Amino acid sequence: MDVKAIREMFPILDQEINGNPLVYLDSSATAQKPLPVIEAVDEYYRKNNANVHRGVHTLGTRATDQYEGAREKVRQFLKAKSTAEIIFTRGTTTAINTIAYGYARQTLKKDDEIVITPMEHHSNIIPWQQAAKATGATLKYIPLQEDGTISLEDARKTITSNTKIVAIAHVSNVLGTINPVKEIAEIAHQNGAVIAIDGAQGAPHMEVDVQNINCDFYAFSGHKMGAPTGIGVLYGKKELLEQMEPVEFGGEMIDFVDLYDSTWKELPWKFEGGTPIIAGAIGLGAAIDFLNEVGMDNILEHEQKLADYALEKMRTINGIDIYGPEKRAALVTFNLDDVHPHDVATVLDAEGIAVRAGHHCAQPLMKWLDVTATARASFYLYNTEEEIDRLVEGLVKTKEYFNNVF
Repeated sequence: MDVKAIREMFPILDQEINGNPLVYLDSSATAQKPLPVIEAVDEYYRKNNANVHRGVHTLGTRATDQYEGAREKVRQFLKAKSTAEIIFTRGTTTAINTIAYGYARQTLKKDDEIVITPMEHHSNIIPWQQAAKATGATLKYIPLQEDGTISLEDARKTITSNTKIVAIAHVSNVLGTINPVKEIAEIAHQNGAVIAIDGAQGAPHMEVDVQNINCDFYAFSGHKMGAPTGIGVLYGKKELLEQMEPVEFGGEMIDFVDLYDSTWKELPWKFEGGTPIIAGAIGLGAAIDFLNEVGMDNILEHEQKLADYALEKMRTINGIDIYGPEKRAALVTFNLDDVHPHDVATVLDAEGIAVRAGHHCAQPLMKWLDVTATARASFYLYNTEEEIDRLVEGLVKTKEYFNNVF
């Protein structure tokens, strides 16, 4: 993989922050946008801006073709059977809430079980908490191993014949744990449950085959894979989506409206009420083209090398705590002894290095780790080993600064 050539496609990386070349290590929060995505969105607004599925004029036809063309690109990217299974949403959060409202609240009853894990992002905890409260279902957690992984034995013990929904992250946004989602899907199905996968940290970084995983739902956000913000995807098996009720009602998702009753359009449009996120979808299609050109296997290999290199170099720093398993996705979450993560991030920013600090929308996991917050460096296809060296140098400076001050 020619990382230098790839970096040239990301204009935002060519700048200085506080007099230092930018080192962007916060792609788990949002990834930077390559030129093909920026140009695709720009072209839509300059040449093709119109609403979709409505007008018969030329601009409307162009916009519709691009919008639905993006849906087909997503279908191929996820290896889904049909574009009817691809719902455009605002992002992973909206997609998971759609499952929780449109499926869970319709099907769950008292004493049914929803099974999740303590490593989940808040967006994959709160919707299930609310669904459990609304239906009388019970929320259960698969326990974590000491290194932040899940054992299939524990999954088998936790998922029972009373379990109706299993919701789990493909990849933890804090620990970098890559969960065995295919095996957990099999356990869920053996017990008559459906599985919903939070793919926010999975889809941008590795090949996803929803038919091979045999998941019932898969959700991800475009902005974490180089697409614009405000666009995401809910994949669902057609038979499940067909039995679900829409969660938003209005224009575009209807078939027929009478004074006292209405009927809905067929999939996927019954879940896309109102004017959709047209430019975002077109940008997502361009991002998928870009990632496919680089190659998802190449991206995964590059990122795993970066993660291994980062672990090796960061472990040379005295007084650093690193969280998560040895085999992980492309991120390292850590704390420096006696230095608050926000202070770490502030000092690093003075060096031009962008990392995340806080609870990462994973407060139950912070409690499990027995910390209030952490710092996180996350990597993507445009990052280099030299940038990790800059990170390590910055962390050493941070320790020295706080040791001298305090």
